[in-house]
Amino acid sequence: MHHTTRELRLAAALVEAADTLADGFDAGDHLQRVSDRCVELLAARTAGIMLVDAGRAVSFTASSRRREVALELLRSQHTGGPCLDSYESGEPVPPVSIRVAHAAARWPEFTERALRHDIVATFAVPLRRRETLFGALNVFVPTLPDRPPPPAPSAAGGTPGFASEVLVAQALADAAAVGLQNHRAYMRYRTLSAQLQEALSSRVRIEQAKGMLAERWGVRADDAFVALRRFARRHRLPLDQVASAVIDRAVDDAALRAADGPPPDGRA
Repeated sequence: MHHTTRELRLAAALVEAADTLADGFDAGDHLQRVSDRCVELLAARTAGIMLVDAGRAVSFTASSRRREVALELLRSQHTGGPCLDSYESGEPVPPVSIRVAHAAARWPEFTERALRHDIVATFAVPLRRRETLFGALNVFVPTLPDRPPPPAPSAAGGTPGFASEVLVAQALADAAAVGLQNHRAYMRYRTLSAQLQEALSSRVRIEQAKGMLAERWGVRADDAFVALRRFARRHRLPLDQVASAVIDRAVDDAALRAADGPPPDGRA
């Protein structure tokens, strides 16, 4: 089977966009690479990604090429633009002439700034993973397609009719969304794992401290635990911290045994 160079580059870009399961992952760097691949594959002037939360833009990332232009155009969409339209609908905004949009008073602030930078046309696609929308990828192209793209498929189904450039951008955006969602899940599990490990380690330290005190004092482990707990409450310290002090012999037995009796707040 023969594959074109562009197809191979797209395949590599999709793998890169979804590869986010790493501790050193940085969302800004990752989304800049996605924007760079979009510019390279589509021969676009520049591109950028707007992340949106609760209907408001929360961050902007742009391609290395004409980065400042892309960031300015993304930020100018706070009153409306292709990114917000795509995010709100969950569908691509097909290629549109900046001059036509400006004449129709569509996205006035955005189109005014785009004209200043000689941007001819733009389109946007959503960053989505099933029902989760993260934002939108905005692409700025030097020309409009030779023919206007057909309308989007109906809810009943059908083959997408957008120009191939939009489909390539959507594939990259989908892969980026998968990467973002996978990294969020990965970090949640890593955090939970660390919390469980710390809880287990804390429990081991407390049991070790109980055993050391019980052996030194010649009492039951439960009685040693009561002394640990009362000392912790009296001095308003975490129980695990007191246990570590006992293990390290950083607190003397007399101080621990002096905690016998109810703490100042009256709790047992």
